[in-house]
Amino acid sequence: MATEPRRELTRSAEDLISDFLMVPREDSRGRRRPVKNLASLMEDLLTKHQIGREAPEHTIREHWAEVVGAANAHYSHAAQIDPRGRLVVLASHSVVRNELFHHRALIVANIRKLPGCSHVREINVRAG
Repeated sequence: MATEPRRELTRSAEDLISDFLMVPREDSRGRRRPVKNLASLMEDLLTKHQIGREAPEHTIREHWAEVVGAANAHYSHAAQIDPRGRLVVLASHSVVRNELFHHRALIVANIRKLPGCSHVREINVRAG
């Protein structure tokens, strides 16, 4: 059985047909998006959210004591890397926050040596 290709109707034509048949409109939420292949959509989501893959944040957290020292690592942790390559570091003590701030160039150099972390450009130390 051969199927005819679906012809797209204008929005006003679809509105007239749905009013005539007294059925709700198909796309009451706005514009229609193109249909995506489920396999490619799942791969995009797995890549975006680092599911099943080693994320740079995990590598940094595993080596955090080596990067900043054991004393500073006890009061701080790497939170996340934003799209611009800035690592957000949360420090729970003001002295540690100040120490990390003053040694941020050395910390970034140590982080960039880790595998998969060469895109980190700077750190942002916050209270936390």
